[in-house]
Amino acid sequence: MNAREAAACAREGITPLELQIAWDGLTVVVHPTNDWVGCMTVEELRRVWAPGSGLARWSQIRPDWPDHELKLYGPDTDSGTFDYFAAAVTGEEGASRNDYTASADDHVLVAGVSGDPGALGYFGYVYFEENQEQLRALEVDGGAGCVAPSRRTIVDGTYTPLARPMYIYIRRDALERPEVRAFVGFYIDNAAALIPETGHVPLAPEAYAEVRARID
Repeated sequence: MNAREAAACAREGITPLELQIAWDGLTVVVHPTNDWVGCMTVEELRRVWAPGSGLARWSQIRPDWPDHELKLYGPDTDSGTFDYFAAAVTGEEGASRNDYTASADDHVLVAGVSGDPGALGYFGYVYFEENQEQLRALEVDGGAGCVAPSRRTIVDGTYTPLARPMYIYIRRDALERPEVRAFVGFYIDNAAALIPETGHVPLAPEAYAEVRARID
């Protein structure tokens, strides 16, 4: 919940209960035949993805990289993944160049990157995990060295700044209604099985038990 949303709740007299439900790890991927890049810094990603960026060849990122065409793939502007990646990389939510292949369907992005030797793309970690035979994930240097995306680095906070907690919000007074409490309980109890379908990483079982205890 951002400051604007929190202020709107306060104006309406709504007290929200924040419950973490998953982790989100955005994975930067290339075609498996790309053998020149293993890690990119956040600054390099910013130069590629910033609004108005004119970078169109890999050699423009680093001069010792080959002079191959750079083809970009990523979520469309309606996606929360798009907003988060832009905020983490360019410093402003929604601030991104628009001359790239965009799709709301991560499977379309997987197909695009896996079929394009000059590709650079991003999407949720679970989609990479499911398609790692056709893709290669890059390490990201957020200032403390290159870190590869994995379930461990996403959850322990070392894969920064492209990992974040995911929440759901419930009106505290709504939990007094049995049907709302039952629905939220069902949501939490089934999250570990269903969250991977969204492209996110589930919490540990003990973490879900702690979240469940907050509504019981």
